[in-house]
Amino acid sequence: MSTATTPAPAAVSTAPEHGRTRLLRWWPAAVLALLVVAPWSALPLPGLLDGPVGSPGSLQLLATCLLFGALATGYDLLLGRTGLLSFGHALYFAAGSYATNMFLLEAGLPFAAAAVLGVCFGAALALVLGSVSLRVTGIGFSMVTLAFAQAGSILVSRDPGGFTGGEEGRAAPAELLPSWLVGIDHTANLYWIALAYLVLTLAVVHRAVRSPTGRVWEGIKENERRVEVLGLKPYGFKLTAFVLAGALAAVGGLVHLLLTGGSTPQTTTSDFTLSLLVMVVLGGTGTRWGPMVGGILYTWADHRLGDLAGSGAVADLPAVLRVPLSQPLFLLGVLFVAVVHLLPGGLARLPSRLRRTSEENR
Repeated sequence: MSTATTPAPAAVSTAPEHGRTRLLRWWPAAVLALLVVAPWSALPLPGLLDGPVGSPGSLQLLATCLLFGALATGYDLLLGRTGLLSFGHALYFAAGSYATNMFLLEAGLPFAAAAVLGVCFGAALALVLGSVSLRVTGIGFSMVTLAFAQAGSILVSRDPGGFTGGEEGRAAPAELLPSWLVGIDHTANLYWIALAYLVLTLAVVHRAVRSPTGRVWEGIKENERRVEVLGLKPYGFKLTAFVLAGALAAVGGLVHLLLTGGSTPQTTTSDFTLSLLVMVVLGGTGTRWGPMVGGILYTWADHRLGDLAGSGAVADLPAVLRVPLSQPLFLLGVLFVAVVHLLPGGLARLPSRLRRTSEENR
């Protein structure tokens, strides 16, 4: 008589679940590995990129997408994690770029020293302006940050002392930069720097959100008055989030300086911050991966739709189609409205919505 036993139904049913859980846990590492080896890839992606993945032009676009994915993730510390709607975040991004450039050009410092001082300047600026802006709440806070951003934009455009280059911006001195960061032959190095910035931002934000301070941020977002009743002072916690987000933005400004070869006044405008806001909402506020996905998708679309608008295929279309399709901002607006309307909560909510729909149809 056989004594063999069959596995318990519960054990059989949970095995696939454990496998899926393990797969979901490790997918970021797999994506990171693919991104690391991308410069060695000759894989063509027609429609997505102009050339092979490892070509300089493709790597430049990918690096820019990674940069803004990281920047949107840092901005979400304010909007999605603490509930602070800041219209002046671009100011700290620009501060990291312009300050580093000026330390190189005016002070003649080595690149490493200029980079550290540039990031510190951006963080210090966030500390000073944040300590003032956070004295008010709600729409008042948003308006104060907008006022500071506008003042910074005007200051840059007026070019006091010839430090900013005015509306033309100011090129980074190639002779003062490390040789492995200059030239089209070293685009892969810039790409890896942008990737490192993204990984750093994701790690810092994830660690901060899971810390006791991060739980207080969540409480402030939900009900600031309740946090006060518990004996905590929201001002200090909000200032911490503001400075941390500003410091991460300053690092992004440094990376942008290297990618573009200079500091540009466009990075100081409130429109720049509004673009970050769109990226975060597009991906999903308050989620781990949403702002990054929104930043990458928005930046890619911004660049690729511009190429599409000027292509011969669009020029040959009837006027009723050619006119709207020749406007990249129109296409981006339609994409944004469609996502907000069809996917409340952003792209990050799409997997859970699909899972819920699948379960309902069973």
